[in-house]
Amino acid sequence: MWWMYALLSALFAALTAVLAKIGIKGIDSNLATAVRTVVIVGLAWGIVYFRGGLAELHTLTPTNLVFLGLSGVATGLSWIFYFKALQLGKVSQVAPVDKLSVALAIVLSVVFLGEKLTLQAGIGAGLIIIGTLVLIL
Repeated sequence: MWWMYALLSALFAALTAVLAKIGIKGIDSNLATAVRTVVIVGLAWGIVYFRGGLAELHTLTPTNLVFLGLSGVATGLSWIFYFKALQLGKVSQVAPVDKLSVALAIVLSVVFLGEKLTLQAGIGAGLIIIGTLVLIL
């Protein structure tokens, strides 16, 4: 079941690039990021509310809050740089470079989370890197 959510994530990420490229035309990329963020905040809290998740707020630990906060900072910086790159470049070039995050996530998961690097994951990460180079050069 996880792979269906991952495919939906990929589909919406692809739509994000195309829709963002149209939406940032003629405006500051940071302003575009801020508008996008407000929409995401409203959507995320709406989902939590309607699914009854607000009752679980008390279960958040300081560790949860610190690392979710750091993840939020990383996400925000990623979006800021992504929108600036989209403003300056072509979606067909920016999106593949952005997806290098997959290969980087594999490496970081091995280094920081102690996940085992399988042959499959190593080859996949290598192919992502090669594919990105082919698309941008």
